[in-house]
Amino acid sequence: MSGHIPVLLNEVIQALKEQTLPVRSLFEGTFGRGGHTEALFKNFEGIRIVAFDRDSDAIESGKKKFSKEIEFGRLNLVRDDYRNLLRHELGNFDAAFLDLGISSPQIDEAQRGFSFMQDGPLDMRMDRGQDLTAAEVINSYDEKDLIEIFQNIGEVRKPFRVVRALVHDRKTKPFQTTRQLASLIERVEGFTRRHHHPATNYFMALRIVVNRELENLEPMLENLTQTVNDGGRILVITFHSIEDRIIKNAFKSLHHKVGHIVNKKVITPSREEIKMNPRSRSAKLRVFEVNHKRSHA
Repeated sequence: MSGHIPVLLNEVIQALKEQTLPVRSLFEGTFGRGGHTEALFKNFEGIRIVAFDRDSDAIESGKKKFSKEIEFGRLNLVRDDYRNLLRHELGNFDAAFLDLGISSPQIDEAQRGFSFMQDGPLDMRMDRGQDLTAAEVINSYDEKDLIEIFQNIGEVRKPFRVVRALVHDRKTKPFQTTRQLASLIERVEGFTRRHHHPATNYFMALRIVVNRELENLEPMLENLTQTVNDGGRILVITFHSIEDRIIKNAFKSLHHKVGHIVNKKVITPSREEIKMNPRSRSAKLRVFEVNHKRSHA
């Protein structure tokens, strides 16, 4: 299993160092494997971090990796969806950071069912306590819904032949494994684009639907503007064009109301980073600085 390489790490640290308010406390909505967390502790002396994650494996891994920080009260790990932040009544923070990507250990562990390259159960749940799995979506959703998912979320231009074959095949044998599904897509779509597996967008769309990744993103950003102190920043990394569009539009609507957009042009990884970590190629970082006083001035 390969380790997780945090994306846009230097850019995240730089954006936080440049904010008006010194960063003494931070809310991290997506802990993952703690790569960004580790860098935050190194760069901001005495920082206190509250980090959420739905994945129990991520939380257990974090407890081992950051046992000292937890012991000294510098890190509070919470197993929950970051969208439930306000329920926990944790007070205000000097900054907030969301990395909306999936971590490498989740992709690389066949049993989690995220990868089309390895055979595993068709699962894809970040929170394995929830009921909905990728297998249920594939085997029980009707043809129209599946086409909509792959077109609108996966941005597959013409998923009709794949969906038709899928609906036909599942009548005799339900889809249970990742390779079973990937093989069907390979057979129907073929390999038309260099360095791009035909199942990539199908699997991504399934993962987003199973984990409800696009739900409540915009209201969550509004909640964060109420949780982050004036002069503090909200940083969001996305890996999907629809996610990025939601974040971009949300920041636009909040611009001047409760602060301002820091980077007019989206921040993307350098060529060097993409070369070192190809999984970073679709990452985009957007930054918003909260300032209620100035917006009402």
